[in-house]
Amino acid sequence: MKKIIVAITGASGAVYGVRLLQVLKTLEGVQTHLTVSSSGLLTLRHELQMDRAHLEELADVVHAAHDVGATIASGSFQCDGMVIAPCSMRTLGAVAHGLSDNLVTRAADVMLKERRRLVLMVRETPLNLAHLRNMTAVTEMGGIIFPPVPSFYHPPASIDEMVSQTVSRVLDVLGLPQSGVQRWGGLPQELAPLPPLA
Repeated sequence: MKKIIVAITGASGAVYGVRLLQVLKTLEGVQTHLTVSSSGLLTLRHELQMDRAHLEELADVVHAAHDVGATIASGSFQCDGMVIAPCSMRTLGAVAHGLSDNLVTRAADVMLKERRRLVLMVRETPLNLAHLRNMTAVTEMGGIIFPPVPSFYHPPASIDEMVSQTVSRVLDVLGLPQSGVQRWGGLPQELAPLPPLA
């Protein structure tokens, strides 16, 4: 059984965390552990009109964000990956500086110290120098900065397709198998670049 932690924080883009949980629920042999910050719940209600109860139905195990005594707060808890989707700049800064002040940041700190897969779907633009330095710090510690930047090569017909494509790339990073993903197959022959002049 693969165990994946999903954390939702207060940045815009709660749909990424929700879609990730929805997709993980369809995969055999995957157990999800969910924790949501108070700001994440506010964003969830505002952007998706979804309440805590409906969100928690998507997860196998739910942990309160203030419960730093939860299983996922310990390195002895065997876990295969964690995704913060979306990841606010406040959460990024706390992870970058090892501030384990709630369960989201403590679980992320555990992932880094145990050298496990940590993916931060950071949501902000434009970026200031503090944001960039925090991203560099997390990267140097082994975390993966994964802004939810949509791709357009498939091409998407809706926002829903864009979200699904981004989440499928996150699953790739976690090493989880999936079907029905539209992958880059190379340029069509008629669009292939001309060879350079000799």
